[in-house]
Amino acid sequence: MIGWALIFLIVALVAGMLGFTGIAGTASSIAWILFVVGLVVAVVFFAMGRRPRI
Repeated sequence: MIGWALIFLIVALVAGMLGFTGIAGTASSIAWILFVVGLVVAVVFFAMGRRPRI
């Protein structure tokens, strides 16, 4: 997830430099959502890994 967020962030930066503000805004929104989802998944996996096996 974090890798995809970085890809969309790079797309947003390049599109912003070239003047494509609509594409840049959409790509940055997607990057932000993927980053937050990736962090939530990482926290859940970290918490699940701390529990003892039953």
